[in-house]
Amino acid sequence: MSEFGIITVSDTRTEETDKSGLFIQKAMTKSGNIFIKKYIVKDDAEQITAAYNKLLGTSCKLILVNGGTGIARRDVTIDTLEPKFIKVIPGFGEYFRQISVADIGLKALVSGAVAGITENNQICYLIPGSTNACKTALEQIILPDLNHLIKEITK
Repeated sequence: MSEFGIITVSDTRTEETDKSGLFIQKAMTKSGNIFIKKYIVKDDAEQITAAYNKLLGTSCKLILVNGGTGIARRDVTIDTLEPKFIKVIPGFGEYFRQISVADIGLKALVSGAVAGITENNQICYLIPGSTNACKTALEQIILPDLNHLIKEITK
């Protein structure tokens, strides 16, 4: 059981239309985790950083960021947050792209999905904003390995 926060990065989503953020919240709480806070921000480095910094100051052990991980110019999530990690977990993005190719084909290769450890020993996942991508990441990677990762970062 871990406390978690969510950041949805989108120029168009609102609380009412944020299907991916809602899916993450429901899937995580159904698995026994405790929801702390969700932010919906624009594809803007300052807004993303502000939401991230707010979650750094919480008891969250897990920060789940969805959206803004593609290759469009406006997709700035990876460029904004990955440099803030004290340690990158490259295997997450590698495996996410591998299993996504089976589902959506080669377009999965443009995903910048990555995970890392924050300065406050939190695990932060940067995943695409589609609900299907969030489902793949949570069900096939994040939830099955969460207890192990939490144990490792708290050593």
